[in-house]
Amino acid sequence: MSKEELLQELADAIISCKKDTVLAVVEKAKGELEPSEIIEKGLAVGMNEVGTLFERGKLFLPHVMMAADAMAAGVAALKDLMPEGASGSKLGVIVNGTVEGDVHDIGKAIVSTMLQSAGFEVYDIGRDVPIRNFIEKAKEVNADMIGISALMTTTLQGQKGVIELLKEEGLRDKVKVMVGGAPATQAWADKIGADCYAENATEAVAKAKELLI
Repeated sequence: MSKEELLQELADAIISCKKDTVLAVVEKAKGELEPSEIIEKGLAVGMNEVGTLFERGKLFLPHVMMAADAMAAGVAALKDLMPEGASGSKLGVIVNGTVEGDVHDIGKAIVSTMLQSAGFEVYDIGRDVPIRNFIEKAKEVNADMIGISALMTTTLQGQKGVIELLKEEGLRDKVKVMVGGAPATQAWADKIGADCYAENATEAVAKAKELLI
C-alpha cells in the first residue's frame, strides 16, 4: 500500500466515525508513517471532511462527536511515538471559543482537537461566549493565544471586541489572536488587528506554530 493510500485510509476511517476502525488503521500506519503525518495528513484531513459533511447536512452532530472521539483515541495511540517535545512540554496555551450570539460549534471544536493533537494546551470555552469571558479565561490560564470563531456576518464584530478589550486590559502585546469562521477573511483580520486568520483547522495549527514556537 502506498503512502497516499494509507493516508486516505486514515481519513476514511475518521469519516466512518468508528473508533475501532480508526485504531486499527493507526496501528497499521505506525510502522509506515511518522506520527505527525498520521495526525496532520491522515486523521485531520478526515476530520475536516467530517466538518464539511456536517455543514452540508450529510452528517449529524452525533456523527461529529463520534468522529472527534475516534480522532482523540487515534492521537492517544500515537503518544508513545511522539518526540519528547510533542508529548512532554506543551507548545503553547490557547483559549478557543465562538463569539457571543453565535451557536456554531463544529468548526471550532475541530480546530481545538487539531491544536491539542499538535501539542498545544487548549482550553475550549464553547460557543456563544461573551467577549469578557475570553479575556478572563486567558488571564486565568496565562494564555499565549486566543482563537475566536464567528460563523455569521452579524457576529464578526465580536472578534474585534475581544481585541479591543485585550488592549484595554493591557494584554494585547502578550496574547496573540487568531480569527476564523466562514465570513472571516485575511482582509478582516488585518482590519481589526488580529495576528492571523486561519481558513481551516490544518491552517490554524500551522499559523499557531508560526506565531508561538
